[in-house]
Amino acid sequence: MLVYNVTSIIEDAAADRWLQWMQESHIPAVMATGKFASHRLLKVVDSPNEGVTYCAQYAVDDMDAYLDYQENFAPALQAEVTLRFENQLVAFRTLMEIID
Repeated sequence: MLVYNVTSIIEDAAADRWLQWMQESHIPAVMATGKFASHRLLKVVDSPNEGVTYCAQYAVDDMDAYLDYQENFAPALQAEVTLRFENQLVAFRTLMEIID
């Protein structure tokens, strides 16, 4: 099992709007791709960054499903984030393997 992690640092002024959009629109759209088994959204409590930091994590069964998501779904979903929150957030993505 793999975890696709998207860490987003959002300006304070946009954080509430971003969180609502994530919960009501973006996460449901990601899950609707059928590539992920589950998800969770976490808030970083001790972030050294200015703004608010969140991690959206999506569990994926195998590399093929992840690569299919990256090729066929991620570009449009990421473009929407950029369009809605341009210059208000920074995001970085990591893929992790669950060991235990």
